[in-house]
Amino acid sequence: QIQLVESGGGLVQPGGSLRLSCAASGNIVAAANAMGWHRRAPGKQREWVATITSSGSTNLADSVKGRFTISRDYAKNTMWLQMNSLKPEDTGFYYCTADFFGGTYWGQGTQVTVSS
Repeated sequence: QIQLVESGGGLVQPGGSLRLSCAASGNIVAAANAMGWHRRAPGKQREWVATITSSGSTNLADSVKGRFTISRDYAKNTMWLQMNSLKPEDTGFYYCTADFFGGTYWGQGTQVTVSS
């Protein structure tokens, strides 16, 4: 059974940093076509944040480029989202995803709150 477990969320002041982790069951990180992060801000629709493909290519939403970095480690079966220079508009529930030809798996999410 595929499981994705996010951690690392919390409350941080504007300008601060957080690193989100996504721990995957089995060898999901290596087996997935791509893994990524999405977020849902209060009162808004869920939006895509970042993707890392099986080849290691990364893509980031324009709103986070230059501030966020996505990475993964096959040996640790873990993916991360390093978030720097956080803004209040980055507040939301962050979800880890794993994409396969048969569909996408989602984690339960972790809350990030950016506030002074």
